[in-house]
Amino acid sequence: MGVAALSFTVGHAATVNKTAVVNHSIIFADGDWTKSTAGTWTGMHDNKKVWYKVNAKDASLWWSTDGKKWEAVKDGMWQDKDGKWLKISDKKLMWSADSGKTWSEVPDWTWQDADGNWCKFDKDWSLWTKKGM
Repeated sequence: MGVAALSFTVGHAATVNKTAVVNHSIIFADGDWTKSTAGTWTGMHDNKKVWYKVNAKDASLWWSTDGKKWEAVKDGMWQDKDGKWLKISDKKLMWSADSGKTWSEVPDWTWQDADGNWCKFDKDWSLWTKKGM
C-alpha cells in the first residue's frame, strides 16, 4: 500500500506538472491578453505600491509613486510578484533569482506584477496584460 500511495503521489505530481505546462501554453495562445493603454504595471518599493512603465523608444524603465509624476529608474530593475529581479538588457527581458548575480532571459517575456496580474512585452516593448488568477 505504501508503494501504491507513493506511486499515486508521483503520478499525481507528474500530472499536475504536465497540466501546468499545458495551461501555461494555453495562456499565450488563448487571446485573453489585452494591450495596456497606460503601459503600466504595479510593483513594491519600501513596502509601498508603485507603478512602472517602459519608454518604448529606448527601453528605459520609469517608476511613479502616484501614477502621475515619473522618474527614471537608475538601475533599470524591478521585482516581480515572487521577488525575482527583472531588467531589460541587450534588447531582452532578463531576470535573476539571486539578487542580480546571474541573469537569464525571461521565458516568453512574461512575469506577474505586484497585484498578481500577468504582464508581457512584445518586440516593440508594448505592454500586454492579463488578469491574474
